[in-house]
Amino acid sequence: MVMPLKDTQERHTFPLVTIAFIAVNVIFFLYELSLGERLDGFLRSSAFVPAEYFAPGNAAADARSVLVSMFLHGGWMHLLGNMLYLWIFGDNVEDVLGHVTYVVFYLVCGWAATLAHGYFNPGSAVPSIGASGAISGVLGAYLVLFPGARVVTLIPLGFYMRLATLPAVLVLGLWFVIQAFSGLVDLGSRTAQTAGVAWWAHIGGFVVGMALGLLFRPRLRQRERSRPQAFRSMDR
Repeated sequence: MVMPLKDTQERHTFPLVTIAFIAVNVIFFLYELSLGERLDGFLRSSAFVPAEYFAPGNAAADARSVLVSMFLHGGWMHLLGNMLYLWIFGDNVEDVLGHVTYVVFYLVCGWAATLAHGYFNPGSAVPSIGASGAISGVLGAYLVLFPGARVVTLIPLGFYMRLATLPAVLVLGLWFVIQAFSGLVDLGSRTAQTAGVAWWAHIGGFVVGMALGLLFRPRLRQRERSRPQAFRSMDR
């Protein structure tokens, strides 16, 4: 699997919200580490559990689990992988949407992703945590907003690693194909109830992010038309 390191897409505003989301995720994770033996109980009470969400109960608590679970992670690699993707692709999406709209967009994608996971795994009692659903929405929006962008990527070749600058369409398209294939393989199987990866959260978030991203393409085109020709000609 290729690993993106950075993109070459220009941004025009400071990514305040993207940095804030990264900070909040890190703070939540440090809090998880501080819990020690109490961590398991905290995750059980705070994470999203499809079987509990779809059972009759406290609607406020169910909504809380959807929101809080977006900022929890199961380990350093889980956290760092998600934050890397958010940093690479989130700043440009925030640049187009604007800070406030981007906050709403991120939370909507995360909410939709979580519910997509629950819909395809309604009987699962496995707690689901992670920002990957919301970040998948960011990836989907990036794909439709910047189809011509390029991504500096680390490609594993056996024991060797190679750097290559690839089209974002290829990098993100390959990522989505892997998620969709894995989700379809797990669909209706027992592993879908116990797997450690919420494939359908990734799929759902990505699709919703693409749909919402399409709504903002006119804003991006208007911004590009309003920029002086001299600046546009310097873009690479």
